[in-house]
Amino acid sequence: MQTKPGIFVFSLLLMLGMSLAAGIGASRMYEGAMAKHQALASTTLRPLPDWIADPLPDFSGYADTEDRKAAFFDYLFPRIALANRQVLAQRRKVEALANKAELTDSDQTFLAEVAERLRIEPEIGSPEFFESIDRRLDIIPPSLVLAQAANESAWGTSRFAREGNNLFGQWCFSQGCGLVPLQRGDSARHEVADFETPFQSVRSYITNLNRHPSYQDLRAQRAKLRAQDRTPTGQALAPGLSAYSERGDEYIDEILNMMRYNDLDRYDERLQEWFEAGAENEDPYIMRTDPRSNLALD
Repeated sequence: MQTKPGIFVFSLLLMLGMSLAAGIGASRMYEGAMAKHQALASTTLRPLPDWIADPLPDFSGYADTEDRKAAFFDYLFPRIALANRQVLAQRRKVEALANKAELTDSDQTFLAEVAERLRIEPEIGSPEFFESIDRRLDIIPPSLVLAQAANESAWGTSRFAREGNNLFGQWCFSQGCGLVPLQRGDSARHEVADFETPFQSVRSYITNLNRHPSYQDLRAQRAKLRAQDRTPTGQALAPGLSAYSERGDEYIDEILNMMRYNDLDRYDERLQEWFEAGAENEDPYIMRTDPRSNLALD
């Protein structure tokens, strides 16, 4: 189901009229006017596994902090791997289409869907179009996703995580699109987006970093690493998150420290090994790990 133009324009104008604090929120905006269960359509490229509908566990039930962290990573990492697999599959398909002498109607439809989702403006099929997609259609390292999810959702225990499956504090600007923050000012109109599954929250978060103007620096750094034939890492991309929080550099330092303290680089390495082994056809749920032992769980 596509966003109605009038609703989208109204939401966009409302967003642009916000104060600096709301501007930070706008950089984590989710299109709340869209159907809560976003259609994955042809951009998915393959069926989704049943386990993505599993509810968010009650992480508050863990008395031991390390056990809670292990359970949080264990639950979330396969969903991050799956979302990144979708992105990489789309990226490879776009690369193949860029080398075709003539695009079919089906090719054009696929590229139009990707362009709409990532807000690519150049004419479909032009060199500028493919250059824009190359920069915007790429993975987000698991270490960065895990650190931000843990930070924004209080390790999956926040109200927005429990009631709305929102792990990243993403905002929306249409009435009824999500949950109203308890401390929201009288003049504010934003809500915190409501997702049907945590997987949708992960997918929306990745899309947000891949298309919002506030994260151009993050995408530029990722493209630079790609040009050097290096794999993007959370440590390398985190400095591009200054617009994600009003705390700016302090927030970035916090995310970097979370990645280091919890040794989250291992998840970047595991995902890269999975891709290099050509194992994308495997269910990413087999890659569950205990961050304390780094051993795969049966």
